Amino acid sequence: MDQVTRLTGARVALGANCAEPIDLTIRRGRVLPFGDGVPSATKTRQYDLSGHLILPGLINAHDHLEFNLFPRLGHGRYESASQWAADIYHPSASPVKEQLAVPKKTRLIWGGIKNLLSGVTTVAHHNPWEPLVFTSAFPVRVVRRYGWAHSIEFSPDLAERHRQTPDHWPFIVHAAEGTDVNARLEVSRLDKMGVLNGRTALVHAVGAGPRELETIRARGTSIVSCPSSNLFTLGRTLCAGALRTGVLFALGSDSALTGEGDLIDEMRVARSEWRLDGTDIYPLVTANAAEVLRLKDGRGTIRAGGVADLVVVRDHGQTPWESLCDLRPEAVLIGGRIMLASERFSELTGSGFDHRFHQIAVAGRGNFRIRANVPGLFAAAAECLGPEIKLAGKRIDT
Repeated sequence: MDQVTRLTGARVALGANCAEPIDLTIRRGRVLPFGDGVPSATKTRQYDLSGHLILPGLINAHDHLEFNLFPRLGHGRYESASQWAADIYHPSASPVKEQLAVPKKTRLIWGGIKNLLSGVTTVAHHNPWEPLVFTSAFPVRVVRRYGWAHSIEFSPDLAERHRQTPDHWPFIVHAAEGTDVNARLEVSRLDKMGVLNGRTALVHAVGAGPRELETIRARGTSIVSCPSSNLFTLGRTLCAGALRTGVLFALGSDSALTGEGDLIDEMRVARSEWRLDGTDIYPLVTANAAEVLRLKDGRGTIRAGGVADLVVVRDHGQTPWESLCDLRPEAVLIGGRIMLASERFSELTGSGFDHRFHQIAVAGRGNFRIRANVPGLFAAAAECLGPEIKLAGKRIDT
């Protein structure tokens, strides 16, 4: 017998400024047409979400998942990402030595948990796909169909990687990650290599000036910006005017090596640095991000037939974009399956949690139950790092 989930009594976000009272029915991980009743021959689980607002699951367009237990590394402003890397990469010295001693699988899962805690349901991991880790048990969806290269400097086969990437997949590469002339020239170099086209996403692009941004726009290339990471390493990020050039933009958190924290923190920095309101931020972590990453299954929206990746927040009469200004998830569902719930949400809905759920306390954010082996992951990290564990800069406990 099919399992159907019904979410009743809540308002549902239909865009940055629009939310309407809609009862959602979820079957086989997807949202059924609005207004449809419960299909026959189904077993129904129903949650009364009166007093809540349902948002689409957020999309983090850039992270390095295995580096989110790290502290921020580096001092002062650098002219380029390569200068920063040369300064901080000392694998035989602390704190890098201890961090790398944590099993990579453990670090990757913690990176997934970082994203889940911030309302992210899909993340683009800028490193190789890990088939033994990124399974259905992973805390969030990880973009699977993509091509990538690190950068011009560190990927001599960049052009060949781009050519081998299927046309309907995104190709993601760090580019113009600096403030010097070499960073600016990277855009024209990539263009001459034939890499700039509609499937390419440039991460950072801080060094792109007006001429380079026009080239990016003309080629249909998109940009994933990580402003807090750029401010930390380079002392500046893209100017707000870049977002009005017609280039398709998305937002990424980057890893804890350089980022402020998680995607919630990144949205706050973006609003402050670019002087934007949430109306402008909302698409950068929903529909725009889905377009950049070529996700065609409804992610970034809530629509009939789309995947049921959802974030539940308290409803104070705010617009969906206003919910992002200080996002506090009460629950996160991926494919209609609850992956995170606050203590309050559990009490209000009477949600039962099986042995796969464990408690986690996050400094400044609260206490949650998440579908992950938190005690085991904590023990594996503490064996190498000691009992004080920080995830994306925030103290965590079990």
